[in-house]
Amino acid sequence: MSELKKEDIKQEVFDLYDDYAHNKIGRRQFVERLSLYAAGSVTVGALLSFMSPNYRTTAEVAKDDPNIESDYITYKSPKGGGDIKGLLSIPKDTKTKIPGVVVVHENRGLNPYIEDVGRRTALEGFISLAPDALSPLGGYPGNDDDGRTMQRKRDRNEMLEDFIAAFEYVKNHPQCDGNVGVVGFCFGGWISNMMAVRLSDLKAAVPFYGRQPSDEDAAKIKAPLLLQYAELDTRVNAGWEAFEKVLKANNIEHTAHFYPNVNHGFHNNTTPRYDKKAATLAWERTIAFFKEKLV
Repeated sequence: MSELKKEDIKQEVFDLYDDYAHNKIGRRQFVERLSLYAAGSVTVGALLSFMSPNYRTTAEVAKDDPNIESDYITYKSPKGGGDIKGLLSIPKDTKTKIPGVVVVHENRGLNPYIEDVGRRTALEGFISLAPDALSPLGGYPGNDDDGRTMQRKRDRNEMLEDFIAAFEYVKNHPQCDGNVGVVGFCFGGWISNMMAVRLSDLKAAVPFYGRQPSDEDAAKIKAPLLLQYAELDTRVNAGWEAFEKVLKANNIEHTAHFYPNVNHGFHNNTTPRYDKKAATLAWERTIAFFKEKLV
């Protein structure tokens, strides 16, 4: 059997995976519906394996990269989950105080992909903290399926408090200059939007394909926004028109990019939804935005 390629997969399969990854259908339904797209040598097992994340060979920054110091810390979130674990990454041999960035995971806890994004952020010259909102439940369990199940047990507004506490931790870190931004993906995109609503001293927010806040909340945003959307992500994009209207009406600084012909999750390089061209451009824009605003 020849190796499956992204181009071999129908868009309906990506849409089906999106439903599964966002808890609209369970694993049994997902597998059953995958069978509709299995034919010949392309078995259900092959499709399932192909759509599942690969954390073995996808890290862009090694855990022991000599240019950064990266290790787990625990900080207090008294309004959220209590003691929260996070991966703190700092450029090595930093002589002056530098800006910080909170890196917010998807709906499955602090998995290897988000840890890698935290290290990438530090390599660009920022203190990064990637918290694990599953900490009160024992932390990321080692696989995304169980991670999603665990995260559903937590209240999303309580988790928001955990990331607000992470912002305060980074802002007050002795090596931070007090300028802090946030980048988040999927669930983390919603968190990024809501941190912009809640925090008057947040300097920049970059939500990747994140659900938008209510009109009432959106009008409270003070931080500049760089909004990253996937053209094929009709589920999240449905909220853009109303969000844009409020942003314009309230003169809130924002730039939105819709990356053509890519799916929700296009930045995540561990699944076939990943699009290298769009992900590279979106990340370049993210870092440039932080370097402009976190001053």
